Amino acid sequence: MNVRKIVTLIDETAREGGRPVNPAARVAVVAAVIENPWGNQPFVEDLSEGIQDNASDLGALLAPRVIEALGAPVEAYGKAAIVGLDGEIEHGSALIHTLQFGDHFRKAAEATTLLPAVEKRGRAGVTFDIPLKHKTDATIRSHHQSIEVRIPDAPHPGEIVVALAAAAQGRPQQRLAPLSSEK
Repeated sequence: MNVRKIVTLIDETAREGGRPVNPAARVAVVAAVIENPWGNQPFVEDLSEGIQDNASDLGALLAPRVIEALGAPVEAYGKAAIVGLDGEIEHGSALIHTLQFGDHFRKAAEATTLLPAVEKRGRAGVTFDIPLKHKTDATIRSHHQSIEVRIPDAPHPGEIVVALAAAAQGRPQQRLAPLSSEK
């Protein structure tokens, strides 16, 4: 795994809907900008070697960092893979849609649900939204949220941005009824 940089973002919302949010709603994102392990090659039919060489190491690198950056117990989480223009969306998906990657975050967050994800291809500075859901019950509406991310100089054409996001709570001032209340 060739990491060019790691970016950490913290978002704290202190007011929402004209009212204070106390404590402030906190979301953390940690992203690694890596060299695409399948870059500079013709079409690769079997991606398993690149997955084995990179997915677990990426999960082990990012999971403790995003939890530390959050500074509170994780309640909601999500992931992203943004592939540079010379790669395939499947390259990003191959890294993040594996137990080798995701289980590091699930274990560290004491979570059981699947990690919601976004994958896309884009130029350096592309904006992407990471979806988050509750870590143990994906039907809890208050925790369905997203965070917008942009890294000005990534991904380069031969890179992939792999990111994890964690929230310490649901949406600020959420007031939707539980999903189970609908008929």
